[in-house]
Amino acid sequence: MKIDTIEVYYVTLPLKYPWRTAFGEDDVVHSVLVKAISGDHVAWAETTPLYAPTYSPETAMSAFMCIKEFLAPRIVGQEIETAEELNKRLSIFKGNHFAKSGVEIIWWMMSAKIQGKPLHELLGGTRKVVEAGADFGVQDSIDMLLEKIERALNLGHKRVKLKARPGWDLEMLKAVYSAFPDATFHIDCNSGYTLEDAPLFREIDKFGLAMIEQPLFHTDLLDHSELQRQLETPICLDESIKNVRDMEWAIRLKSCRYVNIKPGRVGGLQNALKIHDLSLEAGIPAWVGGMLESAIGAGVCIELATLGNFVYPNDLFPTSAYYEEDLTDPPIVLNEYCTFTASTVPGTPYQPVQERIERAARHHEIVRATS
Repeated sequence: MKIDTIEVYYVTLPLKYPWRTAFGEDDVVHSVLVKAISGDHVAWAETTPLYAPTYSPETAMSAFMCIKEFLAPRIVGQEIETAEELNKRLSIFKGNHFAKSGVEIIWWMMSAKIQGKPLHELLGGTRKVVEAGADFGVQDSIDMLLEKIERALNLGHKRVKLKARPGWDLEMLKAVYSAFPDATFHIDCNSGYTLEDAPLFREIDKFGLAMIEQPLFHTDLLDHSELQRQLETPICLDESIKNVRDMEWAIRLKSCRYVNIKPGRVGGLQNALKIHDLSLEAGIPAWVGGMLESAIGAGVCIELATLGNFVYPNDLFPTSAYYEEDLTDPPIVLNEYCTFTASTVPGTPYQPVQERIERAARHHEIVRATS
């Protein structure tokens, strides 16, 4: 397969409500869209490291620049038959996992488009329907959080994820469990704590959470292993798993009992598949995480979640949860029973509206194959 042209868009999407975590607050999502043209075929992908280097060392602008200056010129006009071959071509560049995921996922999208198959079939997914959990950032008040949890549980969500940070943790959980003692919750700490907070986590351990997600340093595996030994509650790793090698070491060190897999964070779908398979072999359940992508990127996450070891409800959401207007038509809509249906569309599951992208775009570059 040969990609003739790659277009890169830097877009911004206002959120309905600020997204607050241990690393800060976002009221606008900054994202990078990748459009590929191969003959008469067109495909789209998205990578969303956010505006500032708070979730990871990358930013939307660094990913945009890396793709246009280094990654896209490396693959346009080249015959590339497998994702492994593409990753090998990009391996001369260190790190930049989100940037790499943008061009790696576009290869998968174009392959699906050319073969006339939905993406999940190429990935080996078997489910036609995938479960979605509810997910709430730090709110203005405990009462606001409780109201949102009640709506989510009434809607039928089987689990609720709560962002935690110092000052919004133990007392928040006491209020939540007092109101909803039988519901399934887990907390996401976004690396906001250290091993010195082990006494706090031993108190949190008493609640019987489904898991504690990424409590410690964003690249750490060793301290997570030590904390896991002290707790009954499973630890889930997110930011610490940036590639296949990280997952191999997490298994050796027994750093976690769950893993969150985000295709952007790990450099694309091929690495996501490998991490999925490693976790399955190690008996570590997985689930698909999200980065507040538009429906272009969220649709890819739904397709990935059809694989067998994604057994915990995923961080998947309908367009209406975060955006007044998404970039695609139709938008992503939640099914009854809080599920999403795998796509039947060859290639990009949710088709973007060019006029909306142009309105949202702050920067746009085109990379063409040179003769």
